[in-house]
Amino acid sequence: MTEHRTVLHVDQNAFFASVEQQANPALRGKPIAVVGGHGRTVITTSSYEARAKGVKTGMAIWEGKRACPELIIVVGDNKKYTYTSTRINEIFRDYTPEVEAFSIDESWLDVTHSLSIFGSAVTIAHLIKARIYHSFGLRCSIGIAPNKLLAKLASDLQKPDGLTIIEPENVSRVLERMPIQELCGIGKKMQRALNMMSIYTCGELGRCEEERLSRKFGIVGKRLKEMGQGIDNSPVVQYGQEDDVKSVGHSSTLEKDISDPVEIQRFLLQLSEMVGSRARRYEVSGKTIHLYVRYADFFSSWGKQTTLKSHINQSDDIYRAALSILNTVELEQPVRLLGISLSNLKHQDEQLPLFIEDRKKLEATKAMDSVNARFGKMAVTFGSLLPGKERAGSHVIPPSWRPDGVKNIDVQ
Repeated sequence: MTEHRTVLHVDQNAFFASVEQQANPALRGKPIAVVGGHGRTVITTSSYEARAKGVKTGMAIWEGKRACPELIIVVGDNKKYTYTSTRINEIFRDYTPEVEAFSIDESWLDVTHSLSIFGSAVTIAHLIKARIYHSFGLRCSIGIAPNKLLAKLASDLQKPDGLTIIEPENVSRVLERMPIQELCGIGKKMQRALNMMSIYTCGELGRCEEERLSRKFGIVGKRLKEMGQGIDNSPVVQYGQEDDVKSVGHSSTLEKDISDPVEIQRFLLQLSEMVGSRARRYEVSGKTIHLYVRYADFFSSWGKQTTLKSHINQSDDIYRAALSILNTVELEQPVRLLGISLSNLKHQDEQLPLFIEDRKKLEATKAMDSVNARFGKMAVTFGSLLPGKERAGSHVIPPSWRPDGVKNIDVQ
């Protein structure tokens, strides 16, 4: 490892469900499951009372009810979750400016330079736990370790309300029998590939010859070996110091599976407006449009992209490009999820369009963005979106959401 660091990983326990239980005292101590919308059937998270009965994330509601007949279904309120997450990250910054939000309910904190002020990482962890509980009534698990990889691993070892420390001298012992899938970054596909190589534990991964891993996984091979050894030199990247964003995108699971082309096009237009408004807010435009579709059976999906001759960030331009992709495909099933992303980005210049019609369009778009920024998303929108615009989707918060910057996606 390089310089000795002290990193915390804070994981809010059963975050969506816990927020709902605090907002509604009648739900406290009861098995609840949070879903993305009234018309959808997949559980996004469940309370620990429900988990004890076998209810898991990703289950259909009927599966959850079979495991726990008394299960209470709660439709998620994303505004509560994003508000709470943002306020919690503000608490973290009272202890170090080096805070990196990993997702809506997880953050890393590099407290190396804060130890002289607060005494120890354990003290900081206890202070954070106390403040989060006092302010929001929520419990969190915290891992303390020499780097981000191990801190996240540590926070997962004791839930809920845990505090786990992995000291530098104990890294090898902790990892020796640890299943590889416990490491952040090793998903099911990678796990299967490593298992085929008779690698099941982090200890085995760390001892595997780098050349053997590189033959199988290319340049990722070296990183995998380092992960097995508990090595991670990646910094905690605070807001404002991130690498340039590579894409702006949004996806939505629809309230119901749809096959009507007009309905699909309407949702496509709404997604285009969401992507376009964020791109304009952060003054970027892109040349490549990617369309992603998941079918009603949940498992079947496809994605296609097109690269344009010029950069765009106007919603109707994004929509037309996405629609042109959709028109090249014959849909095999009703659609469950739609996603659009804008990539191949550049920062937008301030030059006004040459033609007067383009200038009018730009000014109209600026006016619409200004009104929506003040009065809420879609206060002003395209006329074709007005009928039933509140039914756009289940609005499940994507993993890419962050409390700051271009990834701070508007939610409903």
